[in-house]
Amino acid sequence: MEYSAGKVDVIVVGAGHAGCEAALAAARMGCQTILFTINMDAVANLPCNPSIGGTGKGHLVREVDALGGEMGKAADANMIQIRMLNRGKGPAVFSLRAQIDRRRYQEHMKQVVEQTPNLLLRQGEIIDLRRTEDGEAWECVTPTGGVYTAKAVVLTTGTYLAGSIIVGEYKQTSGPDGIHAAIGLSDAMRKLGITLFRFKTGTPCRVSRRSVDFSKMEIQEGEDVEPFSYESKGVTNSASCYLTWTNENTHNIIRENIGRSPLYSGKISGIGPRYCPSIEDKVMRFPDRLRHQVFIEPLGMNTEEMYVQGMSSSLPEEVQLQMLRSIEGLENVEVMRTGYAIEYDCIDSLQLRSTLEFKKHKGLFSAGQINGSSGYEEAAAQGIVAGINAALQVQGREPMTVDRSEGYIGVLIDDLVTTGADEPYRIMTSRSEYRLLLRQDNADARLTPKGREAGLISDERWNAFLEKQELIQQEMDRLEAAHLGTGAKFQEFFDERGTARPQNGTTLANLLRRPELTYKDIEVFDKKRPDLPQNVQNEVEIRVKYSGYIKNQQEQVEAFKKNQQIRLPEDMDYINMSGLSKEGATKLDKIRPETLEQANRITGVRPADISVLLIELARRKGQK
Repeated sequence: MEYSAGKVDVIVVGAGHAGCEAALAAARMGCQTILFTINMDAVANLPCNPSIGGTGKGHLVREVDALGGEMGKAADANMIQIRMLNRGKGPAVFSLRAQIDRRRYQEHMKQVVEQTPNLLLRQGEIIDLRRTEDGEAWECVTPTGGVYTAKAVVLTTGTYLAGSIIVGEYKQTSGPDGIHAAIGLSDAMRKLGITLFRFKTGTPCRVSRRSVDFSKMEIQEGEDVEPFSYESKGVTNSASCYLTWTNENTHNIIRENIGRSPLYSGKISGIGPRYCPSIEDKVMRFPDRLRHQVFIEPLGMNTEEMYVQGMSSSLPEEVQLQMLRSIEGLENVEVMRTGYAIEYDCIDSLQLRSTLEFKKHKGLFSAGQINGSSGYEEAAAQGIVAGINAALQVQGREPMTVDRSEGYIGVLIDDLVTTGADEPYRIMTSRSEYRLLLRQDNADARLTPKGREAGLISDERWNAFLEKQELIQQEMDRLEAAHLGTGAKFQEFFDERGTARPQNGTTLANLLRRPELTYKDIEVFDKKRPDLPQNVQNEVEIRVKYSGYIKNQQEQVEAFKKNQQIRLPEDMDYINMSGLSKEGATKLDKIRPETLEQANRITGVRPADISVLLIELARRKGQK
């Protein structure tokens, strides 16, 4: 028997990383919000890697924070180690990665959710989703018959949607960590005409710290770097990680048992991630590789569990133990949790707008792994965008989007809604054509104004942001104006750094542009240098040193934005449009791009098709 359980502005279904960000954003913007979770103990769970950030992913965490999200602050408050990746490759790809105390992180995020005004955290599965009779709102139904009504709904079901756990020949309907799967919602979505796919991901074993011989491994310590959040004061390094390697014996064990792998026996039908493959996939796809990296990482300070990064597997339990014990340092290892694969339902992301709203269902949004992406950071990035737009729609305000030139969030969402995902999508710095502009250090300059406009940036934070930007600009201007003479007394300085002494004088900015010199190096010439915060110094150095390249990319962005501003009417009849290629017409009709620039990125749409669209737009303008 169904009953009316309440009416709110926004309902968020699923309390993982996407769901928490979506619900927090909507509530902080003043919308009455309910966040549903299948299990209250699984809020903000990290069922796979106990880490936040990584290559490209660190950029997303910074951008979520710049918009006013929570992931960066929660990671900073509960990290046990942090490092900067890709230091040898230039600032465009510098990426923070932190080991997180898994349980503390969950408790932190759950408490933030519980204490946020306008937000109710509610344990309960949603088994049905439907329009109200008047079509103006949505109804979410629980197994106990509760009908919750909302003006907007955000689906953030992660890997729980019709989830199945697979280990060798064993298969069980389940979500991650033994929490029951979401059953019923998939059918409700199909009734709405939503297309679903079946994807797969996996996770390695957890092993007992006491059974690992760390003396045979390479230790990896943390670093003193900036935190994720622009509001955090510092970082914590209280734990170490360790590196070891697979070997030929490990690979032989995998080859001998590959027929028992559900990936190769056909037991798994879902499509797995190409960029985060299982160890059996690595061995079979790269037969010439003699070894693969294996990282041993702590799950927290109050547990003996260690995560075996790089050894994701769905092989039978006894085979997993055998291959682990073939690795140096793990000869006597004891497994605490067996690795497994998980299959789950996700949507065809081509059904979404860049706001993450379904094109055919007003007020219904979707974010996270349900959209075909993988990773906590990708989920959080989509979650905050979906939550902001759900709230904006409820409030009758214009939607917010992040385009490709403004952030990796824009790259992520544009890739999903323009080209779709035929495998779990993972962000990488190589996916952006504007990498030098989209650095993690300047995420605040790029996105904090958007967060402020949405209502997620406080006055205190906004004023601090403005002050920082002013300090950066003032110091850049000062360096450009400060002249250095040609005195010979600094000859030794230039010789030591392998660079030529200026012959005709120069500015401090030009000196800093030399690859072999740093902002700290040129302090010897700079007697009037102001005392600036470290993050300001870092930003100044990058902007000055790469100013020429940055200018070139900014010019490319201007060209991009011109086409991005050319909107394509929703009533375009692509199928019957004269001049379009058959493939182009089919793709355009399916995806229904919002702008000419988006249409240009659709696989199968040719340059000639773009010309046809321009002609059609000109014709329509002429008619008007």
